[in-house]
Amino acid sequence: MMTASPQTDHPGPDSAGPAAAPQLLQARDLVRVLGHGATAVRALRGVSLDVTPGQMLAVRGRSGSGKTTLLNILGGLDLPTSGTVEINGQDLSRLTDRQRILLRRTTVGFVFQSFGLIPYLTAAENASVPLRIAKADAKLREERVPRVLDLVGLTGHAEHRPAELSGGQQQRVGIARALAQNPQILIADEPTGHLDTAQGLRILGLLRQIADTEGTAVVLSSHDRRVVDFADTVLNLHDGQVLEN
Repeated sequence: MMTASPQTDHPGPDSAGPAAAPQLLQARDLVRVLGHGATAVRALRGVSLDVTPGQMLAVRGRSGSGKTTLLNILGGLDLPTSGTVEINGQDLSRLTDRQRILLRRTTVGFVFQSFGLIPYLTAAENASVPLRIAKADAKLREERVPRVLDLVGLTGHAEHRPAELSGGQQQRVGIARALAQNPQILIADEPTGHLDTAQGLRILGLLRQIADTEGTAVVLSSHDRRVVDFADTVLNLHDGQVLEN
């Protein structure tokens, strides 16, 4: 079994040692086969990993290496062909579709490469979307939305719409939206993919800050070499397999 090798440059708040780092997310021997018969593709080939609160894990690899497939499975958007994913001890494959939806709403936040903002809503309104979907009361929304906008450095842009924001600012709104439900795990698929060098570094720094100050586990995919300077753990994928460091 091959697992990610930890790097110790950025210890999280719960990284004093193995006994002090409870497993939040655990994946074992993940295999994902796409398609059938002669055209079937093995997108993942026995991937295993562990993630603890406050840890930042980066999945690196070229396009087609299996990064997005892995993140979708870790976040409960997809199920593996074989192998298991457990979040807080719950095996996701044993949950109903409804239970997985509820888990994603309460425990996992997603950040997308394409931002995915609603163009006619302000930054504050975009950030509040998960709370509205969850039918959170107005008082909670009034408290939580300013908190997450402040966390990502956009307090002064709450009333701006996406077209009035830079690419980096739009991605920050996307991160604020993902944090609105106070998730334990933040999954970010190529969050710097559409950003220039400076903006990309700021987003990586922000994700590092969120892991350190909020205790949120951050799992992100990237082909960017700079991510190794921010992550605690780097998992290198090639053709769906973990390469030993």
